[in-house]
Amino acid sequence: MNRTPNILVTGALGQIGSELIRELVKKYGKNNVLASDIKKPFSQMNGVDFVQLDCLDSQAVQKTVDSHQINQIYHLAALLSAVAEANPQKAWKVNMDGLFNILESAREFNCSVFTPSSIGAFGPSTPPDQTPQDTIQRPTSIYGVTKVAGELLCDYYHKRFGTDTRGVRYPGIISNLTPPGGGTTDYAVDIYYEAVKKGHYTCFLKPDTNLDMMYMPDAISAAINLMEADPDKLFHRNAFNVTAMSFTPEEIKKSIQKYMPEFSMDYEVDPVRQAIADSWPNSMNDSAAKEEWGWNPGYNLDTMTRDMLTTLKKRL
Repeated sequence: MNRTPNILVTGALGQIGSELIRELVKKYGKNNVLASDIKKPFSQMNGVDFVQLDCLDSQAVQKTVDSHQINQIYHLAALLSAVAEANPQKAWKVNMDGLFNILESAREFNCSVFTPSSIGAFGPSTPPDQTPQDTIQRPTSIYGVTKVAGELLCDYYHKRFGTDTRGVRYPGIISNLTPPGGGTTDYAVDIYYEAVKKGHYTCFLKPDTNLDMMYMPDAISAAINLMEADPDKLFHRNAFNVTAMSFTPEEIKKSIQKYMPEFSMDYEVDPVRQAIADSWPNSMNDSAAKEEWGWNPGYNLDTMTRDMLTTLKKRL
């Protein structure tokens, strides 16, 4: 980006948003970051200004972008997979109408937009191992349907209106600061909290369910680095596969047991979330992100496990 970003973050109280805000403030200063969410924050948002904003209110979105002279938007407001499946009608409205309103404001006020897609944009007919950047996408969850539609809508706004839209397909994201938000991969966050608090975890996915994952610091750097990338080098603008590691519940259990040998785990499979997980790839090929904007994750399973357990033991 050539101009100094004046950034709006929607969904700023969510798992990604709350940590993204912190890194954006470090990089650009608190005066260049505006946090927003449909809910009010319980505490200060790292010193940044906050506005209560419903992305379904198109006039409120436009007014916020205009009055704060926003030129870059990280649009994170969405319903995640398990929550979306429980209320597909609301999921479509929030995930699609909210994105449409953001893109319309970006078009009108010349903003660049980051919108996260997901591993959920793939389906059971997608090649499951080393899933290509460009491949068949026929998801079977409403969450996945909205993510595919969102990718296409962002592509359309770039090609039709020249809007600078960018995005990545996130795998499961693991954080040591914010609690899970209703996703299928939430077990990989829960397991660390329960290991520290109780020494035991009951997993809602089968032991051999293999899914791509990423530690939150890598997820944040992926978003910021993509937004700072040279636009002339970006071919796959709105749906870069990014990943850092791929593992099963049994493998994460063994990783935790390296540092907490007493840790134990059993299983009570949730059919809804298991079906969603079974429709997703085992691993994604992220070579396009590496080639086009230098994507390079910093954590693997064991380095993440060590950092998660160390941090949570201090906090909890």
